[in-house]
Amino acid sequence: MIQERLAAIRKQMSERGIDAYIIPSADPHLSEYVPEHYKCLKYASGFTGSAGTLVITQAFAGLWTDFRYFEQATEQLENSGYELVKLKVQHAPEYIQWLEHTLPNNAVIGFDDWLLSALLGNQLKAELVHKNFGYKYTDLLGPIWDDRPILPSAPAYLLPSQQAGKSFREKLQELRDTLSAQKADMHLISSLDDIAWLFNIRGNDVNYNPVTLSFALISADSVYLFVDQAKLSAEDAQKLTTSGVQIMPYSAIEDAMKNIPANATIWIDPKRNCYRLLKLMPKSVQVLYDINPTTRFKAIKNDTEIANTRNAMIKDGVAMVRFFKWIEENIGKIRITEISAEKKLQELREQQDTSVGLSFKTIGGYKAHGALPHYNATPESDSELHPEGLFLVDSGGQYLYGTTDITRMIALGNNTDEEKTDYTLVLKALIEGTKTIYPKGTCGYQIDAICRRPLWDHLINYGHGTGHGVGYLLNVHEGPQVINPGNTAVALEPGMITSIEPGIYRSGKHGVRIENLVLTTTYKASQFGEFLAFETLTLAPIETSLIKPELLDKKHIAWLNDYHALVYHKLSPELNDNEKLWLKDKTAPLKIS
Repeated sequence: MIQERLAAIRKQMSERGIDAYIIPSADPHLSEYVPEHYKCLKYASGFTGSAGTLVITQAFAGLWTDFRYFEQATEQLENSGYELVKLKVQHAPEYIQWLEHTLPNNAVIGFDDWLLSALLGNQLKAELVHKNFGYKYTDLLGPIWDDRPILPSAPAYLLPSQQAGKSFREKLQELRDTLSAQKADMHLISSLDDIAWLFNIRGNDVNYNPVTLSFALISADSVYLFVDQAKLSAEDAQKLTTSGVQIMPYSAIEDAMKNIPANATIWIDPKRNCYRLLKLMPKSVQVLYDINPTTRFKAIKNDTEIANTRNAMIKDGVAMVRFFKWIEENIGKIRITEISAEKKLQELREQQDTSVGLSFKTIGGYKAHGALPHYNATPESDSELHPEGLFLVDSGGQYLYGTTDITRMIALGNNTDEEKTDYTLVLKALIEGTKTIYPKGTCGYQIDAICRRPLWDHLINYGHGTGHGVGYLLNVHEGPQVINPGNTAVALEPGMITSIEPGIYRSGKHGVRIENLVLTTTYKASQFGEFLAFETLTLAPIETSLIKPELLDKKHIAWLNDYHALVYHKLSPELNDNEKLWLKDKTAPLKIS
């Protein structure tokens, strides 16, 4: 079937004079997770990962993706007609250089300009200008995708200001002040999480991300929200209108962009707006390219968001404790598989009274599957758990008061010395990063190196980033801050919530990753300036039976004991007597020799 689809794409390319066709993993909002309507990579190639780009010519079809998906892509692309092209740098558009070296001068490149970012559209043309390529903007999947899912139409709703911590009017004023300071007349927002934060609106159009499909166009005296009004209740629509928001049909964004005043200066985030909207504007419009101001605003959580997130962590921790206890008491007695364990954890989360779903698809990898950082169990790969080896569980929940993301290792029995060594080193890396005190202005790549140092000492490394920002009842992956080796010049600031998740992966054997979410806080000031620190927000026990104490210093064990005391203090009031006893044992302090 995949080969037939590939042949159908090539037939259209031939008919339309297209020499190379690009299919990115994206939607018109450049979302990480996309609605079913835009799962183009899955339809065209069978690859189900959340990041990658297909490039098709008459002679070659390839998937460019990164380390996280190498094994998954190898398996899913078998007999598809596509080949895996391994990215050297995560997220880099390395296919541009391939096109440069592969295609002759005057060749024609095609892509759906709704699905390529403004940044990539500009970069593609700039880097290939010397080849005199032509470009055709067209969707070649639509004509052959007979059962293509329609765009989602889930209801949307407004968060009360007391739950959001800031009203829409306050946020709008902050945004307008920034636009004025930068002499921008207008601002286009396509990224769904930025719109959700600004308007205090949430929805269910995208799996795991509580957002609603929409665009926003803002100036000093007008606010347009392009959204299917049928998604809004009459009461919420009235609240928006009363706040000065003009609600327009979702599709009306095209006409709005065509009618931008010719002498206007518009602020556009080139990574978070599609190339199509950029091209629709009059050529005389001045474009200020920069990150959305709202991306920076929402990364710094207000006091209400922080307090509510702490409550969400308690709810999530209770679910995790009950899950760990269930595994421990039932392994080897009843049949448990990766998928059944995943469903059990989801059930326990949904029992929490403020749960509104998962924040991403659970990664539950037993033994060798744990070595695949973004593994998702399928009916074909679903492994049964036995009383031996390691089970990696990376999961998260959405709650009315926050978003969680946690990874824990479950020791099922008979663990090897290598598993224990890897586990202890990853725990050490987590603790080193978490304990770091750092001067104001420190960026994520500096923290990344501190986390990796315990692994580097043993000539070990991992291919993914150490941490990402996390939203507030929003996307589990949120910028602008990251903790990874890339030279991202975004400083960590008080109020930011970020993950710390080092790992070790041994192909065919096991994977180890431990993850907590941390809050950047003000620490102390000295004659050398202001210093910041991390407060751990995640509340769940960390397995101690796998620890090799000789690999840890006293400070690491002291941190773990303090953390476990906090976990017991915060979670025990929510547990029954048997659960309290179980947690008391799991959080018992380790002796410091």
